[in-house]
Amino acid sequence: MKKGSIIFLQIVIALIGIGVLAALLWEPHLEGRNAQATLFEIYFKDPFLAYVYLASISFFVALYQAFKILGYAGQNKVFSQAAVKALRTIKYCAMILIAFIMGAEIHSFIVVRGHDDVAGSVMMGFFLMLSSAIVAATATVFQKLLQRTIELKSENELTV
Repeated sequence: MKKGSIIFLQIVIALIGIGVLAALLWEPHLEGRNAQATLFEIYFKDPFLAYVYLASISFFVALYQAFKILGYAGQNKVFSQAAVKALRTIKYCAMILIAFIMGAEIHSFIVVRGHDDVAGSVMMGFFLMLSSAIVAATATVFQKLLQRTIELKSENELTV
């Protein structure tokens, strides 16, 4: 890959991370129940918000690993065990995110369902789980392909 393309993709990943972080910090202020709440009440008295922030850690770890893979591409080290490890970490982060979203869906059905309409949150959760599953599957495929390529490369080096 060209250096310019790699730098562009790294900038895109950084902007995605900044955008998601901004949304995580800004969105609680938009909720109707937080209209008259203080900052302390918004951020420290809502256990579901703490749950969302805890779940977002895996998202940011996966973004960092994707950033690292692009760095390996820039150094011509894509075919390395470090890249395989980064892909494995992305896969695990996506699966952890699916588990957290499933927990939020269960919370919506058990706690929120009687008090509010949960259709919107259920669909958002479904789409987030679907996209996380796609990321996990893609990372798994790339991880296996990369691992097999590294094995073939090392076999060829031994025979030469």
